[in-house]
Amino acid sequence: MDNNRESLGSRLGFILLSAGCAIGLGNVWKFPWRVGTSGGGAFVLLYVLALVLLGLPVMTAELTIGRAAQASPLKMFNKLEKPGQKWHLMGPLALLGNIMLMMFYTTIAGYFFHYLIRFISGNTETLTYEATASNIGVNIGFMVLVVVVGFFVLSFSLQGGLEKVNKYMMLALLALLVILAVHSLTLDGAKEGMTFYLKPDFSVITGKTVVAAMNQAFFSLSLGMGSMAIFGSYIKKERTLLGESVNIIALDTLVAILAGVIIFPAAFTYGISVDAGPKLLFTTMVSVFNNMNGGRVWGALFFLFMIFAAMSTVFAVFENILQMVREYTGWSRKKGCLILAVVMIILCMPMALSGNILYNFKIFNCSAPGDGVSDFCGFTVENIIQSFGSIIYLVFVTLRYGIGWDAFVAEANAGKGLKVQGWMKFFFKYFAPVVVTAIFIYGLVTFPY
Repeated sequence: MDNNRESLGSRLGFILLSAGCAIGLGNVWKFPWRVGTSGGGAFVLLYVLALVLLGLPVMTAELTIGRAAQASPLKMFNKLEKPGQKWHLMGPLALLGNIMLMMFYTTIAGYFFHYLIRFISGNTETLTYEATASNIGVNIGFMVLVVVVGFFVLSFSLQGGLEKVNKYMMLALLALLVILAVHSLTLDGAKEGMTFYLKPDFSVITGKTVVAAMNQAFFSLSLGMGSMAIFGSYIKKERTLLGESVNIIALDTLVAILAGVIIFPAAFTYGISVDAGPKLLFTTMVSVFNNMNGGRVWGALFFLFMIFAAMSTVFAVFENILQMVREYTGWSRKKGCLILAVVMIILCMPMALSGNILYNFKIFNCSAPGDGVSDFCGFTVENIIQSFGSIIYLVFVTLRYGIGWDAFVAEANAGKGLKVQGWMKFFFKYFAPVVVTAIFIYGLVTFPY
């Protein structure tokens, strides 16, 4: 272990930080609208299956590689691969994936700050997704705020900055989540909303639904890009990594499920369409709060919760980018934060302009006006990098051409907790890689370019 490498101060800090990376817009923004557009309960069932059968093996593998290498995703394969091998080529791909994720994520996260301010001020009558997306000042201003806040927190030490801020923010997020979910269950449309949400209708399942469920699971858990590996590199060998993966996935799933509990009863209560897609939280929920008793307060609490969820991922992914760049350049933490803040603001500008100046820009014919940039970034991250990266991690830890099964089990099982068993080898070595590969190829072939 590198004695000069920063480490996390506690197990709770690791779990909340890793879960914070996973808990973000994938859970509280993307998961509900994907449930709404994919048939409800059947999608939720496929999503949970994907988390357990595919997400758990990938997360365990990713954490194991990170802890074994004690390096960022940019350099970890260099430390573990055999001479002459090319596994290290995954490093630059991981860096690209994290950057592209933040290129559209920061603008969406900025919307939540804008909505919170509008609800606090009571100025919500003209608040719509379209109006927000077309406002250049709002898009650029709040995107810059998200980037600056993110790197400002990271400019302090790992324990004194990221770990401390994230710990308090995650606890506040969970408290707000429970309060909002309990309130939503008291609404008149709660029974109808929960029936749609949790009762599966298997007739709506298609190949597209399966692809969406796996992509959602990997996006929600931030898998395949080294986002989990970096936190594996910050921990010691006191706890097993399968057990820690179970804890992270359980917390991540709890937040996603409760986000749906907040949204669907409210939508059915006020007759709002649940298949509104990405606009579900921005246009639909504003309409719900505007028609609800005490809606100004509940709306403010809801978007405060969304800010906590979004920023937890921003902090974690920025940390991943920062460490990769620092390992390559040798920069100090503060210098890296300053330079990367400027670079990320520039790289995030296309998304901030996608609802106005770049409104008609698109790479895929299937993209609606204003969605060209986000569709391209989302497709590259979800459909290509995360799926391909997950396959690489699984193959690397299970085949002799990587570190091999025995070395993987020894590292993953070091410490106290739930251990990888011999019978699990089938899932790690054969089932998960084959299924992920099949869905990955099917998704590429059937994507409506």
